[in-house]
Amino acid sequence: MTAVRPGDIEDLIRRGPDPRIPVILVYGPDTGLVTERAKALAEGFLPDASDPFALVKIDGDVVASDPGRLCDEAGTVGLFGGKRAIWVRPGSRNVAPAVEAVLGIPVTDTRIVVEAGDLTKGNPLRALCEKSQRALAVPCYPDDERALGDLIDRTLRGLDLRIDRDAREVLVRSLGGDRRASLMEIEKLALYAAGKGSIALDDVEAVVSDVAASVLNTLIDAAFDGRAETVERDSRRFRQEGLDPGQVLGSALRHATALLALRLDNPDKTPAAMAAAWRGLHFKRKASIERQLSLWGPGRLRQAVEILQQGVLACRRAEPTLAEALASAALLRIAEAGRRR
Repeated sequence: MTAVRPGDIEDLIRRGPDPRIPVILVYGPDTGLVTERAKALAEGFLPDASDPFALVKIDGDVVASDPGRLCDEAGTVGLFGGKRAIWVRPGSRNVAPAVEAVLGIPVTDTRIVVEAGDLTKGNPLRALCEKSQRALAVPCYPDDERALGDLIDRTLRGLDLRIDRDAREVLVRSLGGDRRASLMEIEKLALYAAGKGSIALDDVEAVVSDVAASVLNTLIDAAFDGRAETVERDSRRFRQEGLDPGQVLGSALRHATALLALRLDNPDKTPAAMAAAWRGLHFKRKASIERQLSLWGPGRLRQAVEILQQGVLACRRAEPTLAEALASAALLRIAEAGRRR
């Protein structure tokens, strides 16, 4: 088996895979991480990644339509000799036959990196690369706290910045499971703190949050906390800003289903322990989420999900003015239910 264990991947990329292995499959649900690792593996093989004759990018659908194309590219000698890398970008068609063909021919001084999406264990491309001694299969799953911490340190170190311990802890908890989105947040923070040398907690709180999303979370938390007055106030604010009522209720529905999943998956845990399991939860919302988990049992959460589903459907069918009233009414129903402890 040549499937790489998740914990070994960063070290593999740093030191470089065995150059005698010509094919590397990079796949997984985290598309940002897949692209980042595919890029690192393709460019890291070359002395000069900016050389267009050395780095060849091919769309996966092109390879799928002409399986022999990949073998032809793998057998091509560069204009000035030296190493070459072929980066097969994701497409909608099956590239397994092309990869199987290239695994059957001699390949020298060429690395073929195949970028793919979330492949099941029985997927032909994944199974092919995991079984072959001439290929590596590199999975890319959402970052855990340790991986996020390493990403923060590595990115900031490259920008000559340090980060205080408390700021780092909050930043880790604020980032989600998508590598591209996490990198954008870290780079935005680094730009904000440029010239300071060190990033403090105040910097993280000032930068790593979306204002509209923060206010929307405040509205949703108020509803599930049973604070009807706050719901009325923030609902008016969103109406004035022209936010789509269906989007508001859709976010509330996702929140309700997340709470329900936590309750069902952790029946014996305390609200604090369940809140700690919520990936990407901002530290300022932690106390509110703990209260909500203590107030809302699975039965009541199912009722909330039903209310919100009906509200989303009604908003889609209604005129804009009526949709705003329907969204406010649905959230106030949730707030009244939350008030009744």
